[in-house]
Amino acid sequence: MWKWVAGVALAVGSVMPAEAQEAPKLSFERVFASPDLAGTQPRSMKLSPDGKYLTVLRNRADEKERFDLWAMDTTTGEWRMLVDSKKVGSGAALSEAEKMQMERARIAGTRGIISYDWSPDSKSIVVPLEGEVYLALLDGSVRKLDTSSGPKLNVTMSPMGGHVSYVHSQNLSILDLASGKTVVPTDSNGKDTIHWGEAEFVAQEEMDRFTGHWWAPDDSRIAVQKFDEAPVGIVTRAAIGAETSTIVQQRYPKAGTANVLVELWLMNPDGSGKVRVDLGQETDIYLARVKWSPDAKTLYVQRQNRDQTVLDLLAVDPATGKSRVVFTERSGEKSWVNLSNAFTPLKDGSLIWWSERDGHGHLYRWKKGKFTQLTKGDWEVFSVTGVDEAKGRVYFLANRGDVLERQLYWVDLNRPGTPSQLTQEGWWNMATMDKAASRMIVTRSNTSQPAQVYLADTSGKRLAWVNENSVKDAAHPYNPYLASHRVRTFGTIKAEDGTTLHWEMITPEMEPGKRYPVFFQHYGGPHNQSVSRSWGGALQQSIVDRGYIWFQIDNRGSANRGKVFEDAIYHAMGTVEVTDQLAGAAYLKTLDFVDPDRISTYGWSYGGYMTLKMLEAAPGVFAAGISGAPVSKWELYDTHYTERYMGDPRVVPEAYKASNTVENATKITDPLLLIHGMADDNVVLEHSTVMMATLQANAVPFEVMLYPGHTHKVGGPKVSVHLWNLIFTFLDRSAPAK
Repeated sequence: MWKWVAGVALAVGSVMPAEAQEAPKLSFERVFASPDLAGTQPRSMKLSPDGKYLTVLRNRADEKERFDLWAMDTTTGEWRMLVDSKKVGSGAALSEAEKMQMERARIAGTRGIISYDWSPDSKSIVVPLEGEVYLALLDGSVRKLDTSSGPKLNVTMSPMGGHVSYVHSQNLSILDLASGKTVVPTDSNGKDTIHWGEAEFVAQEEMDRFTGHWWAPDDSRIAVQKFDEAPVGIVTRAAIGAETSTIVQQRYPKAGTANVLVELWLMNPDGSGKVRVDLGQETDIYLARVKWSPDAKTLYVQRQNRDQTVLDLLAVDPATGKSRVVFTERSGEKSWVNLSNAFTPLKDGSLIWWSERDGHGHLYRWKKGKFTQLTKGDWEVFSVTGVDEAKGRVYFLANRGDVLERQLYWVDLNRPGTPSQLTQEGWWNMATMDKAASRMIVTRSNTSQPAQVYLADTSGKRLAWVNENSVKDAAHPYNPYLASHRVRTFGTIKAEDGTTLHWEMITPEMEPGKRYPVFFQHYGGPHNQSVSRSWGGALQQSIVDRGYIWFQIDNRGSANRGKVFEDAIYHAMGTVEVTDQLAGAAYLKTLDFVDPDRISTYGWSYGGYMTLKMLEAAPGVFAAGISGAPVSKWELYDTHYTERYMGDPRVVPEAYKASNTVENATKITDPLLLIHGMADDNVVLEHSTVMMATLQANAVPFEVMLYPGHTHKVGGPKVSVHLWNLIFTFLDRSAPAK
């Protein structure tokens, strides 16, 4: 499950001086056009192994969805394009497998280069592009590697630079760069349900794992996942397009049904020496994470049980495949174990581990059979950015000072104490480091500035701008709209149990005594935080320019507030989230500048589900509701996500019955607009057709808009304009100004 806001993430900036209030209003046409109003938005930033170059994927001013590969000399600050995706690419259409992987990675609609890998000698870069694989040199030359024809997935250069591996026709292929020879060490035996070297659907969609093969640091061995979809039920899905429709027999593991059968194998690069990893006797498990030790002598595997209440760390002998349990993470009562990417094996044999065992997400060090807690407090660690073993430092991102911010810190590995903060307050930060943890690339934004990127040393000092992207620059695409940009304000209310809930709001320039309509946006689902001091686009401002107040609130069950806060939805989706969102609506109705009869609510995906549950729970509270790609019955959604929170429907059917939107559909009396992509393979169209049929059978009026050919993401330069004009035409009709 994932948060998506119909074509763009949302954010705002700050109010500008009154004398400059003649700035143009932001139309939906401009919001979704090029150049991007957020400015240049580089992604996939990396330092070359030797530290001489910083590379990024940079989008074009005239085509914001297309990315090319650029490099900056870190000594001179000079930039140059290394790979022009239009000149090098073949223009071939993406395969369905590539499209679906991009959908899972939340980059659907992106064109050009989406990933790349540096060689360890810093002389070349492997670049997959439109189904082919290229080798780019620093002089700007690019050559296509001699690989088998057809689309390649999960292209990776081995750590020592001797091989390029990729998935082709559901098998792993390994190209030896020295000899130019390719071996295919796996065999699907002609069965279309067997896949080698790639991640299964729920791993990509719900577990944040996008690959199925992992190289040893010395290139000596490679771990390869094999999965068989044969046990998984088939959903006959009509991918309805504009002119043609395709009937897709999709293997989709609905809650309470069989998952794929997973195996893990180890082999040499030439395919010899195959051994199967001992993952235990229980086969109904999740292969959550795989990672090598720095000396390549141990393969670490995280094995999660079907209920997601137990997470074992296995240590595997790469030569024999034999495994042992290093330690086990267990959930509390009425809870589950969340996964993390913070796990880091160190050269001295100790391990960095992330756990919520004390009620909050913190870092621990496992050494000589016992844990030492490295961070603690009423705050959350998000990720490990880097580890400098020589200096004894671990760098990490956390919300220690403010739950609405994300800052970079370091703590001493050997004498953990108060973390040292390296980034500036008032910003939402992300960061990456080179392998030696000698420098960092920081991406930051706040409510008045879209994402900026800079190179810093380990003290946090900025060494150079990678992308200053200042909106105060007259050439910045957003600069003409600064004068009318409205401030975003923050506040809190109390939930019915006394829990503090954070909200954010933007108001138009208000006239004394006038009441304004509210566009009440929500998501509400777990594993997500909506309210933050970050930037994300201009759509909110465009809504405010139309005379609406924009508002959202984070309810219990959402992320980054500790385990108790999140566990409130255990076996109870559609309960406390709805109550807390309705508390937000009640708060709005106390404000003398809010029109209490014109508060409309909007959500997509889990937010679409919430729209339906809120209209059912409190008829008359909202003037209208927009439900985009909603889950209607959790029995129809996938195993790993749904069972994590709701349990197994075969065991707790009553919880599923209470959580669905169909049981109380007839309680909807407020105007409803239902929206869905007709080729959605995530929240399949069946969710909306079930709701539509129920409403129709009970003569409950509603409106609907379906988008042919669109998946869970309904968007694009023109389609997004259509979508948002549709939404506000509906609101103008359903909740007209007085």
